Amino acid sequence: MPRAFVTGASGQDGSYLVERLLDEGYDVHALALEGEGAASARVSTHVGDVADVERIRALLLDLDPHEVYNLAAVSSVARSWEEPDLTSRVNGLAAAALLESAFQVQERHGHAVRFVQASSAEIFGEPTVSPQDETTPIRPINPYGAAKAYAHLMVGVYRQRGVHAVSAILYNHESPRRPPHFVTRKITAGVAAILRGETDTITLGNLDARRDWGWAPDYVDAMVRAARAPRAADYVVATGEGRTVRDFVTAAFDYAGVTQWEQHIKVDPALVRPADVTDLTGDSSKARAELGWAPTLSFEDVVSRMVEGDRANS
Repeated sequence: MPRAFVTGASGQDGSYLVERLLDEGYDVHALALEGEGAASARVSTHVGDVADVERIRALLLDLDPHEVYNLAAVSSVARSWEEPDLTSRVNGLAAAALLESAFQVQERHGHAVRFVQASSAEIFGEPTVSPQDETTPIRPINPYGAAKAYAHLMVGVYRQRGVHAVSAILYNHESPRRPPHFVTRKITAGVAAILRGETDTITLGNLDARRDWGWAPDYVDAMVRAARAPRAADYVVATGEGRTVRDFVTAAFDYAGVTQWEQHIKVDPALVRPADVTDLTGDSSKARAELGWAPTLSFEDVVSRMVEGDRANS
């Protein structure tokens, strides 16, 4: 039975990944912080902090996994401004330590370990070209992107060292499992609350920020395909369609049957980040050609599923 080790298993992507690996018959081991649980009782959960290098290394050497997926992260750009030191440790240094652990597993047990780092389009900062691909210069402009950039570069270092190390450069991807503090869930949960008469407004920041929004299970599929590809490489995972936050708001209200949505939106300058990227849109041609990957849902379908999920959870 193949064995996989997943960090960040309790998050949006981690929950979908764990479910998929279990369906494929994997022996799944998940790292979780105290108080967090894995998505299934069939998962072997190990309580610990990904930044606890010595403990996690000993755990991996003991488990001897065939695949390692590093999804653990301080996942909020806004939080990275509040806690840049923590973000550096978790998103950057811990990823490098996991790569070294995977290398040591290979050396001790004599088999390949396939390693996937969940990277981010934030490594590109404020790009001068759109859409971005794997050759776009790495120039992050926030602590989150800088830490992810370090981890991304370390993937390349360990690939040269013989690890099947992959950096999946994930653009924004959503689902009903997206935590409520993210702007997309804030929008869809707000629309559902307005429909129930519980509130009348949604308070947001920059409505003009443009992102490339996809469906989270599709992006998990890309990571699994990259892990099992014959050749290790970096891949942009994106739909190729850039939409603004305003577009997301419009789609959510349209699905709910509300046409005059402006009266329900309040813009708070305090919610605008210190340095906010204006346009992140990805070119996933390489992933489509080499992995046979493609998104399965349109932007409108992603938004509607999220609104429906929040309506159902009322």
